[in-house]
Amino acid sequence: MTGRAADTAGEGHRASPPDLPGGQRENSSRPDALGEHGSDDQIRAGRRLSRRGVLRGAAVLGAAGALGAWEWSADTPADREHLTSDARLPEPFTLPLVLPPVLAPIARDDTTDYYRIVQRPADIAVLPGYSTPMWTYGGSFPGPTVVSARDRRTVVTHRNELPVPVVVHLHGGHLPEESDGFPTDLLYPAGTPAAAMPDMPGMARDPMAHTAIGERDYVYPAGQPAAALWYHDHRMDFTGAAVWRGLAGFHLVTDESEQRLGLPAGDRDLPLLLADRAFDTTGALKYPAIDPSALHTAGVTGKFTRGALGDVVLVNGVPWPEHRVVTARYRLRLLNGSNARVYRLRLDMPHGDGHFVQIGSDGGLLDRPQRLDEVTIAPGERYDVVVDFGGCAVGDRVTVYNDLGAGTTTRIMRFAVTDRVADTAVIPDTLSGTAPPDPGTAVTTRVFRFGRRDAGSTHGWVINGRPYSPFEPIARPRLGDLEIWRLVTDLDHPIHLHLNQFRVLSRNGGPPLPADAGWKDTLYLTAAQTAEIAVRFTDHAGRYVLHCHNLEHEDMSMMATFTTHT
Repeated sequence: MTGRAADTAGEGHRASPPDLPGGQRENSSRPDALGEHGSDDQIRAGRRLSRRGVLRGAAVLGAAGALGAWEWSADTPADREHLTSDARLPEPFTLPLVLPPVLAPIARDDTTDYYRIVQRPADIAVLPGYSTPMWTYGGSFPGPTVVSARDRRTVVTHRNELPVPVVVHLHGGHLPEESDGFPTDLLYPAGTPAAAMPDMPGMARDPMAHTAIGERDYVYPAGQPAAALWYHDHRMDFTGAAVWRGLAGFHLVTDESEQRLGLPAGDRDLPLLLADRAFDTTGALKYPAIDPSALHTAGVTGKFTRGALGDVVLVNGVPWPEHRVVTARYRLRLLNGSNARVYRLRLDMPHGDGHFVQIGSDGGLLDRPQRLDEVTIAPGERYDVVVDFGGCAVGDRVTVYNDLGAGTTTRIMRFAVTDRVADTAVIPDTLSGTAPPDPGTAVTTRVFRFGRRDAGSTHGWVINGRPYSPFEPIARPRLGDLEIWRLVTDLDHPIHLHLNQFRVLSRNGGPPLPADAGWKDTLYLTAAQTAEIAVRFTDHAGRYVLHCHNLEHEDMSMMATFTTHT
């Protein structure tokens, strides 16, 4: 069913909100009338309390069975089990930073740029003296950077020469359903006989999936604002294994208004993908998969169900690199491409202004720049920042530290200041004029609780008490309607929405953090937090997902389908 008939059948008529899975209710009143239905009262009361009070209120919810057994403790990387490398590791800051290659179009016409990427195994020189087998986009890690112009349509043809099915998701893309990378939209390896195409492990074949063998086109319409997006594998139950093995790359969208601002450009515009990994004695990647073939059985072993963490920090595939800079402003497009690690980045600058100036977020430029002492970046998030080396002395070394790390993961990279130059780049006081949504016009409020049901199960991480199903939508938003989504966590979860970006309205009933500014598609919530976001889905009707971007949580069912309709 479609339209209002489907809305009535799937969620109940708006005048009479039904119970949602997990015992939650949908409040269809204005967003300032939160907490009218039982458990929401607990959340509203909890907002007025301290963090301890919030924990108590959330514990009441757990006891009531909303999420089953919750574990009320912080879930920082230092608390979790790490994979330990057996290979010889280089000394930090001895290897040069490498920038991902920029992909050239294979063809152009009046409206469209065409690209082609072959997904294939390749041996990559990550650690000196070793060759690391990886799954790659085009033979490199990260994959090649795709650059799109806002006023032009982009078509990327992917060919699969890997030993497993794949799904390509353009993270942050505003896309039609068939190009979004729904988890069951499998692209099978080239040469796979149609009769031999496997079903998804543990479930029947999805009759609504957009599948292909060998090659398929992903169509990205024109019109998306300038932003740093990224593409990565999104196959149901195996995203963590595929991304860990190398399937990730930048996709940058540009437009003329951004180019006129005078921001750092050219070799002073650095896309930086952060990822932690671990290596065995041969230099191969270590990953705690139950099924190393990534074909039959999903999930990871032991305590790694809380997320896979490595002991080597890679920046663009290079362990703890150094990059030579001059006394000028540099634009750093920071992307956390790790499976589960959260970084808190801090600059140690001997001379000059050791701050980050944030100019953009997941969805593009902020309204105005802001200074940040540190940047906390969770898996899937992007922060567009400028670092000014103008006050440095030639010979200075500027180190980027990770204050959430331990041991070898406390350092990220270093900049070596080599020359004094005149700098013409600027940071304007106004960057973008996109108006935020008015929460008072929201038509409904939905509640999504992210929690652990059974840590030993491949379906141990759930949303609203139920594991992921591609067939059963958790919500059916109407295109064009503004909605308030209330996100509630047990432990740490970076929460990602497909199709549209959102604005953060509050955290625990208070104001958002400064780093929540701008248009987001991924929001990091720590243990026992509540956030409210305003989201308006537009243009494309179909199936999409929201999920935790801790990829081990995602693979173990912390994902939900929602369907948009007219």
